[in-house]
Parts: sequence; C-alpha cells; structure tokens
Amino acid sequence: MYCDYYGFKERPFTVTPNPRFVFLSKNHKEAFAHLLYGIDNHAGFIVLTGEVGAGKTTVLRTLLSQLDNTTVRSALILNPCLSAQELLRNINQEFGLVWKGLNSPELLDALNCFLIAENLSGHTVVLAIDEAQNLEPQVLEQIRLISNLETETDKLIQIVLAGQPELAKLLRKPELRQVGQRITVHYHLNALDFDDTRAYIEHRLEVAGGWRAATFTRAAMKKVFRYSGGIPRLVNISCDRALLIGYIEDCREISGQIATRAVAEVGGKRSRAGISWLVCGMGLFAVLAVAGVMYIVPQEIPGKSPLTHQSVTASVSTMPAENAEADMPIIIQKELERISETDSAVDSFNALGKFWNVLPVLSKTVVKTPWDLDRLAGERGLNLAPFTGSLGQLLQVDSPALLKLTIPGISGKRYLALIARENDRFLIAPPLHGHTSLSAVDLERFWSGRAYLPWKNFSNINNLAPGMRGEAVTRLQQLLFDTGLYKGAVTGIYDRETTAAIIAFQAAHGITKTGRPGKKTLFFLYHAGSRFSTPRLVKQGGEQPG
Repeated sequence: MYCDYYGFKERPFTVTPNPRFVFLSKNHKEAFAHLLYGIDNHAGFIVLTGEVGAGKTTVLRTLLSQLDNTTVRSALILNPCLSAQELLRNINQEFGLVWKGLNSPELLDALNCFLIAENLSGHTVVLAIDEAQNLEPQVLEQIRLISNLETETDKLIQIVLAGQPELAKLLRKPELRQVGQRITVHYHLNALDFDDTRAYIEHRLEVAGGWRAATFTRAAMKKVFRYSGGIPRLVNISCDRALLIGYIEDCREISGQIATRAVAEVGGKRSRAGISWLVCGMGLFAVLAVAGVMYIVPQEIPGKSPLTHQSVTASVSTMPAENAEADMPIIIQKELERISETDSAVDSFNALGKFWNVLPVLSKTVVKTPWDLDRLAGERGLNLAPFTGSLGQLLQVDSPALLKLTIPGISGKRYLALIARENDRFLIAPPLHGHTSLSAVDLERFWSGRAYLPWKNFSNINNLAPGMRGEAVTRLQQLLFDTGLYKGAVTGIYDRETTAAIIAFQAAHGITKTGRPGKKTLFFLYHAGSRFSTPRLVKQGGEQPG
C-alpha cells in the first residue's frame, strides 16, 4: 500500500521472518555465540529462551544458515505439538531418512544408524526445535532418549531447544529432571535496549528502500521503544502502522505524534480522533502523489573542518561588491523555467556521468521520479546515495552531487550537477545562461537541501553479516585495512575484529553503528580509501576535478 510512496522494494516491518532483514543486536549476537559454542563443543543439550517476539526464531534460522553445510547436518522442527512417535517421524523426514510405516523403535534405530555414519564421516548433526515450551513431558522424554545416542567419547547429536520462558519452568519439573540435568548451555534472550531498537528500525528501513527512504525522529523511536519494550515483533507492528499513517498524511518523516497515534491503534487504545483520521485518510489513498525521496543526514567527519551554512555564507559576503551579480537569481530562475524537469535531470545526470565514464542518458528519456534516476544509474553500474542537509554538510562529504532545486512558481523539480568547488564559487553543469559557477548565496536560494550522490560498488559487496565467509568478506577487510581501523589478517572470515572495525568506522562517520556494511557505510569506505579512484569536489592538493 505505502511501498511506492516511500520507495520501498518491500514492506520493512513485516512480522514474518525474512533473512534479508536479519539484524543481530548485542543480545542476539551473544545468543548466537552461546549456541555456536554449544554446537562446536558438542555440548549435547542447548536451550535458548526469550519472550514472545524477542527474535528466537531469527537467531535459530541465522545460526543454521551460517553453519558449514559440508560438515554439519541440521534439521529444524517448527511444530512441536506432536506425539513422541510423530516427532521421531518428523526428525527422520527432515534428515532424509526412512520414516513411513515405521514404529518408534524402528525410527530410533534408523536415526541411530544415520548419526553413527555421520560421526564416522566427521560431521556434526544438529537438531533445533522451536516453540519447545509446547512439548509434552513424554515428548521431552523421547528427546532425552535421542540425546542418549552417543559414542564412548562424544555426543552423536546436538539438540537446541528454543522457547518462551515457560520452557525453563517446564525443564525444572521433578519428572523432567533427567532432561534438565543434561542442559550444559542456556541463554535467555533479553529485549533490545533503546540504542539497538533505533539501529534495528534504521536497518530495516535501509534494507527495504535505501538510505532514509523514510525517517523516524528520535521522539518517534522513543515512543515505539516505550510501547514495545524492545521486543522486535512489537517494534515491527507499531512501525508498520506509523508508516501507514505517514503515507496517509503525506509525510515521510515519522514524528513522535505519528508514532503516538500508531501505538494507540495497535495497542487497542483507538480514540475517536484516531478513527476519524483513519476513515478520512483512507479516502485520500487514490489522490496521494507517489514519490520516493530518500535521504542521508551526514554528521561531522573527524579530521575535516566543519563548514556550516553560516560559514559558507559569511565567506561569500566578504567578497567585493563589484564581483556580486545582483541579477543572478532572476537569470537562474528564467533559465530553469525554460527547460523541463526531464531535460534538467538528464543533462545534470550526464554531467556527473562523465566522472564515472558511463554512457550518457539519451535526451528523449523521460525522468519523472527518483526511481527513474535510480534505474538509469543502475543500468550504468552506479548507485545513487540520497542526501539531505546543508551546503556545508555536502562539502564535508566532498563528492559531486545531483542537486534537486525548488523554483518558486514552477511545477515539478529541476536538477543541477554540482561538480566542483573553486574557492568561494561552485562549478555547475549544465551552464545557466552561460554561467558555469554560482556563489553559495545564489546556489542555496534555489537548492532544496536534497541531492543524490553517484557512487560505484567496486568490490560488489552486498548483504554481508557477521559469521559469513568468502571472497566478498576478503574485499571488505581490504577496504577496512586501508582505513587503518582494521589491523587483523585478511582471512575472508567476518569475525569479531572485522565487526569492531566496521563499528569504529561507522562511529567516525556519524553512521548508525550496526557492524554491517550497508550502503551508507560502503559509500564512505570507498570514498575514504585510495584503493579506488572516486570523484571529489576538491581534489587533494587543491586541484579541481574535471
């Protein structure tokens, strides 16, 4: 419903598990480490507990997906409401064993033969059972019998039980003490704290639609956190409703007021005003304009002198009066009135495309939405990093930009390529009435504060997460090594040292500390290193790009 409006590829806050949106908070990482430790050390019985919606299934699925399938055989049982014999049949079926028409002893014997064969091959067998709080005592006893399958020195199967806190109470019952005594690793998954909740929301928004396709203010995040208590499922429910409200109100920034309405609705405290708002809003769906605007809010970058709007304006105001062009605003406006939105977008994009040696966009191409620009960039191997902020902040980023302009009295937008800074002048393309540069005052008079920064994913790094291995991780470590923040070996393993280096880099560049290389992190990584040549507004040594 609202995906086109925000520019999402899919809804960011669904309650069904989706591996694309996996976010491991501090607590989830600890839970992951405990489970991995138990499996690697053949602990036998491992228990994971947590409140409803805390992310237990996410941890389980992430764990199983990260295990090496050449040395590990795994099975996941999602429906534990079974009899002891039905459970055995499900387990054998998941492992690809014979299960039809067999009784319990025969099923157990087939499983035992399989486990012995896997053990002789040097393989680890993992059985994970979700929602284990629903297991009947006789079924838990059957699981204990399975855990008894062992050699003289090793457990043949590692069993992970995941469930709500009631599972821990169940395992403390006297009649189940034989099961409880076998548990060597137990981790309780707590809810997210506020910082992790904020990072979780921003992560899902970025995965669904890129940088700041929609934004939640700090007040909105606090409201969501207070309502959800840091439970991811409740965060998803309230954020999904808040985005719907923002869509109806034509607002891409989710404020504290919008979040309050959303919480009231999903929490069953729907006021008369809220109902009236929803009814009226539904009638507006057909007439709302669809537009996807995604933003970056840059922070001050350590090591660079911050250049604020005031400092830029002040430096220009000291210029001699004879150099001032009093009629420039009129010239700019008339020139921009003369060209169409599509022509200004195509001409400006092509001016920036020269920096990247990409094929130009044909003049007849229609460009009406940000998605058109994004598609054209993607067809040429480029990404567009959306930006919002002041001119000073844009100069800190130090990258040529496609500026979005707002012209009074003109429908639609106009675009302009900012290609370089030369002293107190800003070089632009295409020229406006023969002028190839503007002052900060003239530029800011028409610039909306929004822009797109072209960049290239040179190393093809996509959707990496801690625990992964491979060539893409190697390339990421090389980028981090160039920054000086990663001093470990380039192993191709996304380990703790790699995660720590990413967090340090994100902290230094004002990026939410997720420990994962999202689009914003990659943009700055490529820009910070010297491994790849990236265009600059001002080249080192004062040489201008061009």
